[in-house]
Amino acid sequence: MNTSRPEDFTLKKGDALLIVDVQNDFLPGGSLAVKGGENIIAPFNQYIEAAQAKSLPVLATRDWHPPNHCSFKEQGGPWPPHCVVDSKGAEFPSELRLPPSAVVISKGMVVEKDAYSGFEETDLDERLRSAHIHRVLIGGLATDYCVLNTVRDAIKHGYEVLLLQDAMAAVNVQPEDGEKAIEEMTSLGAIPITLEMIA
Repeated sequence: MNTSRPEDFTLKKGDALLIVDVQNDFLPGGSLAVKGGENIIAPFNQYIEAAQAKSLPVLATRDWHPPNHCSFKEQGGPWPPHCVVDSKGAEFPSELRLPPSAVVISKGMVVEKDAYSGFEETDLDERLRSAHIHRVLIGGLATDYCVLNTVRDAIKHGYEVLLLQDAMAAVNVQPEDGEKAIEEMTSLGAIPITLEMIA
């Protein structure tokens, strides 16, 4: 039973917003579009606004793949080429109002290694620790891959996680994948919230 009270979700010093892989290739028209991915941009803009109002850090991870990355079908991987370094598909959508101060974390840059988690072979943990962050608000694309793995690692590293239910969308290779990912994240201790709960 979740005994958290509404005031537990008020944004405060020690919190950070982490936007996972909201990139053109994962949005409509992209090479690996996530169904409904475009619907998370408006909520994220409100989360960004709320974080900025409290002077909290905003971080955004991005796939930043070399053209011959191991996750691509041509190399025997499961996915079509996506988020190739310096391509339009790797860019954040113009509608996402990332502040100039946003910290961008690039991942998946090693040809022979995939990286679903924003913590994998990046300096994300060091950046959060140096900013004295204890609790991370996490959402993005996709629920059942990069969000799931980033949340797993955040909890493993000792961070509290608030899961942004209204700012996530799943690939759903299998129809229940997104739902199962949410179940796993909450069983690990992530707390699902929505925008109205952080007011």
